[in-house]
Amino acid sequence: MSEQEEASRAHGPGERDEEQWPFFRYPREYPHSPRAAREAARDEKIAGHVQRHKARGAQPPRRDRGLSRDEIVSAAIAVADAEGPEAISMRRIAREVGAGAMSLYWHVASKEELLDLMLDAIEAEIEVPEPTGDWRADLGAFAHRTRAALRQHQWAVEFIGTRPPSGPNDVRNLERLLSLLNGIGVDDYGVVMGIFMTVATFVIGAVIREAQEVRFQAEQERVEASMTAEEVQAEHERFRDWFESSGQYPHIARLMKAGIDPDDPATRDERFQFSLDCVLDGVAARIALAAPEPRPEIQSEWLATD
Repeated sequence: MSEQEEASRAHGPGERDEEQWPFFRYPREYPHSPRAAREAARDEKIAGHVQRHKARGAQPPRRDRGLSRDEIVSAAIAVADAEGPEAISMRRIAREVGAGAMSLYWHVASKEELLDLMLDAIEAEIEVPEPTGDWRADLGAFAHRTRAALRQHQWAVEFIGTRPPSGPNDVRNLERLLSLLNGIGVDDYGVVMGIFMTVATFVIGAVIREAQEVRFQAEQERVEASMTAEEVQAEHERFRDWFESSGQYPHIARLMKAGIDPDDPATRDERFQFSLDCVLDGVAARIALAAPEPRPEIQSEWLATD
């Protein structure tokens, strides 16, 4: 086991929310370059040095005691939001919080742990709702909260939900998710997890699609910025006329004549809700199929009372 892995497994009192996290941190694959390899080796040495001091009961230098883990995580999330997760390094975040690189290792044992803490902070933003007894409304709230968090932190789409829970907030969300379907008459956890994965996969796909729309919108606005309003209108009409006059694409022509823009930012929320409703309709049908049928004697009793 490397020094950095040892550091990630041992924390002093109060270093974890609740208790030491029990899950092994599977190393993530990062693009390797000679410079990145040198920085990783240097960071591992620093992490091991700090861990040996912590094991002897040493405290952070006085100048670093005002630094908090929350401050480090918030700074890292801000960098990832602006520049992507590839911009995250212990040295970069140390600069953001105005501290030395070694100072961070008193609070966060490794880059792997930092990324998990970032993901767990996003899970706190999502905060799966307490069950209300209306599974459809609860799953809808979960979908909307997840969408809002991932739209704000689009880099997290690459990581969230792909590993064992990243921290206490992640675990609480999972436990609460499992409780949302209590009372629907389905005890098969394969079906239950399939429902959650279906909703989560839809949300992630929707967020990716919306990000593509935003990028295209920016490209379109950049091109049209050099055109007059008349030129833009003429270009749109030429595009529509070509489909109508070709005679080969009647469905596309009718779609355009109806004035439907599938990428219209003004309808983005409405389109998300429509698609979510379709998903939840499918979930309702699956629940009905998975729920056990009434026993014959009970069914006959119901018929006798009619």
